[in-house]
Amino acid sequence: MIIPIKRDGELEDWAIIELQGDLKYNSPDITKKYIGDLHFTKSGTPILVIGSHVLYGKEMSLPKPFAVLVKRNSEGDNAANNSEITTEYTIKAIVKKKLIFKSRPKYIITNVPKRN
Repeated sequence: MIIPIKRDGELEDWAIIELQGDLKYNSPDITKKYIGDLHFTKSGTPILVIGSHVLYGKEMSLPKPFAVLVKRNSEGDNAANNSEITTEYTIKAIVKKKLIFKSRPKYIITNVPKRN
């Protein structure tokens, strides 16, 4: 999963989130669906909150960066008035980091009142 990350007025960085295990979802299409919240501590440790679970991770640099490309098809006219479709790729972002969440999720426990 690739997400944009915004930090304190800096330019957007992109990162890959790596999870151990499965992320199950009720819907077959998870495009643009809310999964959880990603936060960073003051020391820069990533924290991922999914439902009633919290995961603590670490940030690593990728050995080779990835480019996020957008494909565009455009029609142009050449000298013989034949329309010709050209394909071009535009670089949208460069992914240089990955956030790794290896540990098992911990439950977020709230104060539950006891019955008397």
